[in-house]
Amino acid sequence: MSSFTIAEKGVDIFPSTETTAPTIYLNTFSGEGQKIYEAARAANYPQFALVAISDLDWNHDMAPWDRPAAFKNGEPFIGGADDYLRLLVEEIMPRAEKELSGPPAWRGIAGYSLAGLFALYAIYRTDVFSRVGCMSGSLWFPGFKEYVFSHEPKRRPDCIYFSLGDKEAKTRNSVLKTVQENTEEIQAFYQSKGIDTVFQLNPGNHFVQGIERTIAGIQWLLRR
Repeated sequence: MSSFTIAEKGVDIFPSTETTAPTIYLNTFSGEGQKIYEAARAANYPQFALVAISDLDWNHDMAPWDRPAAFKNGEPFIGGADDYLRLLVEEIMPRAEKELSGPPAWRGIAGYSLAGLFALYAIYRTDVFSRVGCMSGSLWFPGFKEYVFSHEPKRRPDCIYFSLGDKEAKTRNSVLKTVQENTEEIQAFYQSKGIDTVFQLNPGNHFVQGIERTIAGIQWLLRR
C-alpha cells in the first residue's frame, strides 16, 4: 500500500500483483479501504487494485447539486460533485495509477450511501469508468431519479450493482422513504436499456454491515 494527500483528501492505493488488473475507485472513510481490500483478498476475489479516497466533505463532494438538509439538524447539501470529480479524474487518478504495475484493464467506481449516489452520477459527467457499485446509495436525493431518466451517460456502462437494506425505506422522513422505490425504478430503467445490472436487498437498516455490503458489490463487479 502507498498513500498521498492531495487537496486535503487522503488517497490509499492497494496495488494488484497483476499488470493488467482492473482498478476500483472507492470514496469512503479513512481506514475502510484497508479493511475492504484485505477482506477481498482473503476471500480470493479476482485480482484488482483499489484506490480509496477519504477525508471527504460529504455534503459537498458527493452532492450533485444544492439541496436543503435531509434530516432535522442536518447540514444542507452544497453541490460540489462536479468539482470533486474533476479533482478525482485530473489529479488523483493519474497520480494513483503511476503507483500501479500497469494500466487498468478497466476502471470501476464504487461507494456507500452518498458515495454510491456520486458513483452513479459520475458516469454522466466522465467516460473513464465502465462499472459502477452503488451500495445503499442515497438515491432518495431530490431530482436524481429524474436526472437519470432524462440524461445519457458519457459512456454506456458494462454493468451496475445496486444494493439496499430492507429497512432503509421504513422511515417517517418523507425524503428518505423514497429510497427503495427510486433504487428499484432506476435499476429497472438500466435493465430495460440492456445494461447488466442487479438489485440486492440486504437485511437491516442503512447503518449495518456497510463494509460487508461494499465488499459484496465490488465482488459482483469483479466477477462480471
